[in-house]
Amino acid sequence: MEFAELIKTPRVDGVVLHRPFQPVVEGTLCLTGHHLILSSRQDNTEELWLLHANIDAIEKRFVGSSGSIIVKCKDLRTIQLDIPGMEECLNIACSIEALSTLDSVSLMYPFFYRPMFEVIEDGWNSFLPEEAFKDLESMTDEWRLSEVNKDFSVCPSYPLLVTVPKDIDDDTLRKVATFRHGGRFPVLSYYHKKNGMVMMRSSQPLTGTNGRRCKEDEKLINATLRAGKRGYIIDTRTITVAQQAKARGGGFELESNYPQWRRIHKAIERHSVLQESLIKLVEACNDSSHSMDRWLSKLEASNWQSHVKEILTTACLAAQCIDREGASVLVHGTEGTDSTLLVTSLAQIILDPSCRTVRGFQALVEREWLQAGHPFQQRCAQSAHSNGKLRGEAPVFLLFLDCVWQILRQFPCSFQFSEAFLVLLFEHAYASQFGTFLGNCAADRAKLKLPQKTVSLWSWVRRPEELERLSNPLYEANSLVIWPSVAPQSLLLWEGVFLRWNRSSKWLDEAYEEMVHIIDYNKELQSKVNSLRRQLAQLETEDGPLQTP
Repeated sequence: MEFAELIKTPRVDGVVLHRPFQPVVEGTLCLTGHHLILSSRQDNTEELWLLHANIDAIEKRFVGSSGSIIVKCKDLRTIQLDIPGMEECLNIACSIEALSTLDSVSLMYPFFYRPMFEVIEDGWNSFLPEEAFKDLESMTDEWRLSEVNKDFSVCPSYPLLVTVPKDIDDDTLRKVATFRHGGRFPVLSYYHKKNGMVMMRSSQPLTGTNGRRCKEDEKLINATLRAGKRGYIIDTRTITVAQQAKARGGGFELESNYPQWRRIHKAIERHSVLQESLIKLVEACNDSSHSMDRWLSKLEASNWQSHVKEILTTACLAAQCIDREGASVLVHGTEGTDSTLLVTSLAQIILDPSCRTVRGFQALVEREWLQAGHPFQQRCAQSAHSNGKLRGEAPVFLLFLDCVWQILRQFPCSFQFSEAFLVLLFEHAYASQFGTFLGNCAADRAKLKLPQKTVSLWSWVRRPEELERLSNPLYEANSLVIWPSVAPQSLLLWEGVFLRWNRSSKWLDEAYEEMVHIIDYNKELQSKVNSLRRQLAQLETEDGPLQTP
């Protein structure tokens, strides 16, 4: 298919652009295969380059012979284009709708994008499982890297290499895969260096109504326990939902078959509920006509903050079992690709200081989201403005980033990166020139040959100037476990995402610049103090013999 077939009117003059916190601009609108571009001859006006993939929905309005197109973006921005001529307006709207909903992944912009920057480090090779396993080997010899999934046949949503207990052979893993939903048998998620406890993740067991049993599954998860120790199974579903799953062939681990494990049920909602919550939240944030009481009521009715609280509570529970109780943990929900990953990744933010560095956080996203099989292509196909029927879209990754922001806000000196890094990841998960978030799993990325045909987002992030932009000036390495508060008054609405196009950040930006200035000045003074101390010590050393009686 040629993009030209979808572009009915490639160029229109005299288009007026309205966008948040910027002056109105008149210029020429051009449509290309991947971008909507508006350029103006007016001085000091920034061109608009909007990826079609970033367009969530459009609305058309007509007054006389001209029309307006309201463009609602996946990054939650809304812009308006006033287009002279009814026919031109209809053609542009029709083309935008077609170009923003392309089904073929290989027609998306990352396959056409060529970087204008020097690639210092190839992001596709930066966080390979083999490298992570070397770190694990330096701490323990109880695990091995298995190639049982080398052709993606045992578990289509797992990567080629997975870390499993050393005493469990590949034949056992194949049998366990038939007992777990989607073949997602328990694999290592995190090893706690302090006490040797581990966190595993999987999907639900296929026990069904007959209470089906799998000895190999029991052997695999028991292999993670220390002698005389018990473990915890954290099921991210309520007991009612888990019971209902049995009727559909799913279920949960029966205590009679797993006597060394205690099962705890939590209540993280399914992806369809989370998507409805996001839609209500964004609707509330965009509605400026209400009184404060009404606005707060709508905010509460969205249940977004309740989801954040439940997710953080469950992650804290997993971290507590590992660090304070000295117990190993297995986390799963139904498929093991959504709520499970929320819990395992956030627990690592709490427990592991390296995950709070820029590189460590990239590795966490790569390991616990991309390689672990979170279906980004499906979940991020639409954002909060879609009018169509939902097909599995859900803001699961956005909820993860929101939870990280809540922890960062409570521990502002413990993270090497700033809020800007989290916003960047949110934007690129939904629409990007990079191939990192394309596909639903490692098998999809291998089939699409993304490492050969696209550029990795991590290649961009590793540039020194970008690292400087994303860094946190308050950072002081903290090797301790950090315990976030989940009290309602401690959890705030993430304004940097949900209100950034509704409320000017001018004062916050100025306050941030002032803070950076104070920190730099403090470092300068500290350097002078250290220099004077060295000079004083040197003078005392030289004068020492003269003062000796």
